[in-house]
Amino acid sequence: MLQLRPNCECCNTDLPPDTTEARICTFECTFCATCADGKLKGTCPNCGGELVTRPRRPANKLAKYPASTERVYKPQGCAGTN
Repeated sequence: MLQLRPNCECCNTDLPPDTTEARICTFECTFCATCADGKLKGTCPNCGGELVTRPRRPANKLAKYPASTERVYKPQGCAGTN
């Protein structure tokens, strides 16, 4: 089950579980669409994998299977990727 991490690793923007603006790689590194499509050009800076739109968990499942509250913020990993 996906963790649905709550923020962008580059800019720390909040990414609620129902947003269409979250992007992830196969390791669940999480970024906002602005960073993923802009500075990162669709490639994860951690693993080199493709960044794709994160699936949204149905609202009726979030109560039983909540999104993660653990924030991962690594702005140094996104520096100089322009």
